Amino acid sequence: MNDETLQRIQQVYGVENWSAGYFDINAEGHIVVRPGRGDPRHVDLKELVDHLLTDKKLQLPLLIRFPQLLTGQLRALSAAYQGAIAQYGFKGQHYPVYPMKVNPRREVVEEFLRDGARCRIGLECGSKAELYAAIAQEQAPETLMLCNGFKDEAFIKTALLGVQAGKRVTIIVEKLNELKMVVKLAKETGVAPWIGLRAKLYSRGSGKWASSGGEAAKFGLTTSELLQCVRLLKAEKLDGQLKLLHFHIGSQITDIKRVKNAMKEAARVYAKLRQIGCGIEFLDIGGGLGVDYDGSQTRFESSVNYTVQEFANDVVYVIKAVCDDENVPHPNLVTESGRFMTAYHTVFITSIRDEIETFADDEPEVTIDADDPQVITELKDLCDGINGKNYAEYYHDALEHKDELHTQFNLGLISLEDRAKGEVLFWEACARALKESEADSFPDDEFEALKKILAQKYLCNFSLFRSAPDSWAIKQLFPICPIHRLNEVPTDFATLVDVTCDSDGKIDKFVDLKDVKETLELHDWKDGEDYYLGIFLTGAYQEVMGSHHNLFGHPNEAQVVIDTDGRYHVTKLVLGSRINDMMQFARYEKSQLAESYRKQLAARVEAGLLSKATADALATEYEAGAMRGTYLE
Repeated sequence: MNDETLQRIQQVYGVENWSAGYFDINAEGHIVVRPGRGDPRHVDLKELVDHLLTDKKLQLPLLIRFPQLLTGQLRALSAAYQGAIAQYGFKGQHYPVYPMKVNPRREVVEEFLRDGARCRIGLECGSKAELYAAIAQEQAPETLMLCNGFKDEAFIKTALLGVQAGKRVTIIVEKLNELKMVVKLAKETGVAPWIGLRAKLYSRGSGKWASSGGEAAKFGLTTSELLQCVRLLKAEKLDGQLKLLHFHIGSQITDIKRVKNAMKEAARVYAKLRQIGCGIEFLDIGGGLGVDYDGSQTRFESSVNYTVQEFANDVVYVIKAVCDDENVPHPNLVTESGRFMTAYHTVFITSIRDEIETFADDEPEVTIDADDPQVITELKDLCDGINGKNYAEYYHDALEHKDELHTQFNLGLISLEDRAKGEVLFWEACARALKESEADSFPDDEFEALKKILAQKYLCNFSLFRSAPDSWAIKQLFPICPIHRLNEVPTDFATLVDVTCDSDGKIDKFVDLKDVKETLELHDWKDGEDYYLGIFLTGAYQEVMGSHHNLFGHPNEAQVVIDTDGRYHVTKLVLGSRINDMMQFARYEKSQLAESYRKQLAARVEAGLLSKATADALATEYEAGAMRGTYLE
């Protein structure tokens, strides 16, 4: 692949902008995945997919998990804070915790905890189920287990089981009544957990989740409630268990200025609590550290205008300055940067299966007959006469002729064949006008809209609602590009639709360095060819937020590691959901379904409409179908 082609491909797909050093393009035009930022070792993603499909007998769609990228992101986070602590002479330490809500899969949680001693990483739980799983995990003794979210007595009792197992369980109080429950159960059991208070700050983040912070936030204690909690703990002689102050100003914070303002406010609250005798040792700044999904390094909601080191520097510097000003000890810093830690580690692979025709571009050239209606002959003249000077005018004329065509059809003045001929001519005129506009330095905006209309609509074998739900729910942009043929310049542009029976099951917004593209450049695709697309940076939230819309289940999954010699190993395979799995999810019993179908066949046999042998064969086929996958095969 020559430098000019590589430069063009990089401009189209922006791999070097959003990859954070984990993804690249090799000389064969294939995406490669590296186990660490800039690591010379890599796996050829196309080669890996071929191996999984051919040798491992898996089928698309396919989720590929690279656990080494989890470790890489954790170490990058830890190194950033350690660097800032050393640079500014900060006296506290950094304690990262992993919020299980971001991706609670066992493979993810256990991979992080393997680095527990090195990075002091703990876990954060926001539900009884998460807490139940977390308590059984092996953690380094000095790490934290934080309990967030609204709690009942059962939640708190489960947390106390973790305390008795020797874990540093910290129950973070969201409401005054929660603290009363903690006090009551601590007295009854004689087991006292560490206690944290979640403050509701005035400061807010930026981006899609800005509303999760500020005075109107769902979680957190007001200043008055904070002081009530402190008084209650002192009255109950449990103030020695108050170890942590927590706040959260929003996920995916796009603007670093918002971080600085929040740190100032939180540090002041911490300092004032220390000055009235609270022995708080940890300041939990929550999440918010963003991921640059589009690679633009801006305040756009799918990007961030800072690096992890800049984020850590601002946090450490601001908190140190406030603490020194207030003459209080520097706290240990707790971070819950789940999105940053997990987003990069999965790649979702799908394939183009078919094209949904926008207009009849495969129709033979229209010929005009003497008895054709005038609107048809005029559309033909427009098509033949479009050039670089008149394309805009002729396009507008074609729009008028299309309206006239449909009006005449509705009045019964032209036939169905005439309407078909006119529509073919109209779309051909649009295509020719668009082609001429692309050669114009300053085409009108309407031709960008026309480009989207005329773009190919490719049917891809996946469910958007299962594997990239945030693309639909909150218009999150994910990098999408072919994993092969990147030594060729793409010639087509397209939007993607999934296999669900839902008109919202489509992706028509794509990352771009300076804008949001409404079409994706792709290579010429022919029916029957393998053409694989990767949806990248889906490791945060997508697996757990995905739904079973249309009863499409989990895709097939592979876990891959790269050894010291640069060879890859498939360490784990997880088969995707079978039809039977989804029947059970929807509360159908396989045996009842099979029995019901057999009864229907028996009635047909009794009526003489089926033979017994045919009925038995149909019943066997029906029952065997329960073990098929839910996606196209």
